[in-house]
Amino acid sequence: MASSLAVFHPAAHLHAAARRHHSPRAPPLHLHLPLHHQPPSSPRPHRRRFAAEFPVGGADGGGRRARGGGDGGVDVAAVGAALRDARTADEVETLVKGFLDDGGGGDEHLPLQVYTSVIRGLGKERRLDAAFAVVEHLKRGSGSDGGVNQFVYNCLLGAVKNSGEFGRIHDVLADMEAQGIPPNVVTFNTLMSIYVEQHKIDEVFRVFDTIQGRGLVPTAATYSTVMSAYKKAGDAFAVLKFFTKLREMYNKGELLGNREDWDGEFVKFEKLTVRVCYMAMRRSLVGGENPVGEVLKVLLGMDEAGVKPDRRDYERLVWACTGEEHYTIAKELYQRIRERGDGVISLSVCNHLIWLMGKAKKWWAALEIYEDLLDKGPKPNNLSYELIMSHFNILLNAAKRRGIWRWGVRLLDKMQEKGLKPGSKEWNAVLLACSRAAETSAAVDIFKRMIDQGLTPDVVSYGALLSALEKGKLYDEALRVWEHMCKVGVKPNLHAYTILVSIYIGKGNHAMVDSVLRGMLSAKIEPTVVTFNAIISACVRNNKGGAAFEWFHRMKVQNIEPNEITYQMLIEALVQDGKPKLAYEMYMRACNQGLELPAKSYDTVMEACQDYGSLIDLNSLGPRPVKKVEPIRIENKFSSSYYVGGLPSSTKHFGSTGTSSLYRYRTERWIM
Repeated sequence: MASSLAVFHPAAHLHAAARRHHSPRAPPLHLHLPLHHQPPSSPRPHRRRFAAEFPVGGADGGGRRARGGGDGGVDVAAVGAALRDARTADEVETLVKGFLDDGGGGDEHLPLQVYTSVIRGLGKERRLDAAFAVVEHLKRGSGSDGGVNQFVYNCLLGAVKNSGEFGRIHDVLADMEAQGIPPNVVTFNTLMSIYVEQHKIDEVFRVFDTIQGRGLVPTAATYSTVMSAYKKAGDAFAVLKFFTKLREMYNKGELLGNREDWDGEFVKFEKLTVRVCYMAMRRSLVGGENPVGEVLKVLLGMDEAGVKPDRRDYERLVWACTGEEHYTIAKELYQRIRERGDGVISLSVCNHLIWLMGKAKKWWAALEIYEDLLDKGPKPNNLSYELIMSHFNILLNAAKRRGIWRWGVRLLDKMQEKGLKPGSKEWNAVLLACSRAAETSAAVDIFKRMIDQGLTPDVVSYGALLSALEKGKLYDEALRVWEHMCKVGVKPNLHAYTILVSIYIGKGNHAMVDSVLRGMLSAKIEPTVVTFNAIISACVRNNKGGAAFEWFHRMKVQNIEPNEITYQMLIEALVQDGKPKLAYEMYMRACNQGLELPAKSYDTVMEACQDYGSLIDLNSLGPRPVKKVEPIRIENKFSSSYYVGGLPSSTKHFGSTGTSSLYRYRTERWIM
């Protein structure tokens, strides 16, 4: 619709660039139609009273003033009520004559102001036939000031607008021409406002061209109506161009009238311009094809036009940003609010922004906003705290899955730096990251820091530490941790028992492995495939292929079905033990069971059979499997070098190597 908005008369002193194709000259504003061509509207209950009082008298104005039809005055409310059902000029004349007789003046006329007030009131009550009948009565010269004039017809046109019977507009214009009364700027203003309500935007600009073409001087209402047309059309760029040229005329003194009055009007014009731009941007955010680009263009246009929205306008736009793709706009709006003189911003808006940045996976931007709350205000509340903590948990969980333990440590440091208190959940995430990365020293230090913060480790904390120690082959220290865990009353779970059997496998104490399995059954914890996979995996790490195959058979005896990981580790153990044929058989068994082993297992069997010269038809292995493993995706912006606001240079880095005595010292320190 934007192409139909800026069409002004070529000779006009104020016009926008033409955006529509030239069309044949528009028809004149008047049409010769009968004055009463439509049936009357359905009657409504009389709810509005006319409240006015005018003197009764002739053209010399020597009337008397009174209320209630008493001593020489006319009650306009009573006149309006009496004329509500009039349909012809004769009926009006009869009813009015009764009021004049009651007033005591036989040849007097009612003032014209009484009639115009009655016309306006009848329009508001949608008694349009009665309003037309009053005008017909005035055409007989029945008013104290003579017949009809521009003011009367403008009142009638306003009555048509208020009644909503827009089809009778042409009746008024045609009658004005028949009476030889030219329309003035008020007439055209009313006509444009009617077209705005009808969404006839092209008609608005046609009338605006007519005003200037006839040499009439546009008023503030004229310009306001034109801007309302842009508002209806939602054309932000057209209204900005219109406002810019209007302001140029104002600055050059080309607008006629009192400058002080125009000062107040321009405040209204700018607010209306901002409103049009706001509505256009909101529509783009809700249903635009390219909301980010469209909104940024409007914001840039407002900057070029020197139109500055209020803080509340920016905040309302922020609330309209709800999609992941809106984060760019939301961040821009946030910066604009902060860069204002006072920098004041609503806390609820900031919380919405923190939520939105998290939804868009822009956690570093969310942290920036939280930092601003701490440094610049307003003070964050519980919701702010919960939102930013949830974002940190997402990042910590990513570090846990990837085993990025240094990053997890930095996140904890960042949280404490900003006044956030990590709980057991957060500390456990970093402990698990250390365990996954086999960073024993780091796991011990994190466990100690957790206790120093006044937190009580749970079974997850102990399990992560046990796993780190087991991967570091610090079996004695791991057993001390197990004893301490049981001593403080933390009941081990399946994961803890699984690590414990791995520890005993590593120590070569198979008898204790059986003891642990019996202890699990006593604690009503059934060993699972994960438990046996851990045992077999520990055998592989300790080059005990025969023991791995034995545990595989015990697994089958206990009716626990092996999975892909079981066969993968078992094949590796058998190859280590110099049994390529048996490894080949395990591979074929897994394939026959419908399990999808990775290409690494295929390559291990193939290379072992070739190295040992086994008499096996390798073609029976089939094609090399291609198993796509979907990696855990984390944006590269999550790396420590990109983390928002930078990370403290004093962040402690934990080494990945160290002596057994160092681990033992750190472990004993928190146990004692």
